[in-house]
Amino acid sequence: MQIQPLDASFGAIVTGVNLDRMDKPLLSAIHESWLEYGLLIFPEQFLTNAAQITFARNFGELEIDLAAISNLLRDGKVRDDQPDDEVLKVLKGNMGWHMDSTYMPVQATGAVFTAHVVPEKGGETAWADMRAAYDALPASQKEEVNGLKAYHSLYYSQKRAGFGPSANGSYIGYGFNNQEPPLRPLVKIHPETGRPNLVIGRHAYGIEGLSAEASEKLLTDLLEFSCQAPRVYQHQWQAGDAVLWDNRCLMHRACSWDLREARVMYHTRIAGDPSSEYAAAV
Repeated sequence: MQIQPLDASFGAIVTGVNLDRMDKPLLSAIHESWLEYGLLIFPEQFLTNAAQITFARNFGELEIDLAAISNLLRDGKVRDDQPDDEVLKVLKGNMGWHMDSTYMPVQATGAVFTAHVVPEKGGETAWADMRAAYDALPASQKEEVNGLKAYHSLYYSQKRAGFGPSANGSYIGYGFNNQEPPLRPLVKIHPETGRPNLVIGRHAYGIEGLSAEASEKLLTDLLEFSCQAPRVYQHQWQAGDAVLWDNRCLMHRACSWDLREARVMYHTRIAGDPSSEYAAAV
């Protein structure tokens, strides 16, 4: 296994491995590198869906076994860009910085993502290092954010992004079943590394004890500060790429592309450990 760190505060490209042929020493090495770098990129893996699920299960129980992140219809045609298309609403919403499942009672541990069909231009995925973001905060701002908590809601983030409910008043898709927003600390200690990191992103709002305006300003300032070099990396996908990332310390977002072009990715979400990722609804 060869590891080439990215030109960022996190992340690495991993070569010399076959993810569908894992043994205990290799798995241990990958797990250790995952905790160190947060994001591991494995080029030219061409994993089958079954192999992707099997690989992800090495890192815990699964919250989502396999979900197609795609702008194709069942017949293989590209979706028309219609404002009430529920799938496209989700795809467009995911272009905002976020951590997965912070709006659920238990935040996801991480994810495995694979590229099957990629557009000629655009459609990248970007990640941001929330460990380095916290480390870079001035001491006075660290003192300000320690102890603060914010609500997290997918209803809130989709509506704020302009992707409100359909004409019948409902949303369609995973995550909208959780209507009681969890209250999560803005600063979290990673359960395996012990490093503090920020927990913010588009799902976060309504910091406890602050006015709506003060909460919005603080969350926006933290987001803008966090998502600056060298704390960000944007990956240009090639078909066959696989990535593994730590959702406990990285934010991510999809980048825009010409929606007349196909983009087909597969997402497997690793369930969080309730002992460290649970946030009770308030």
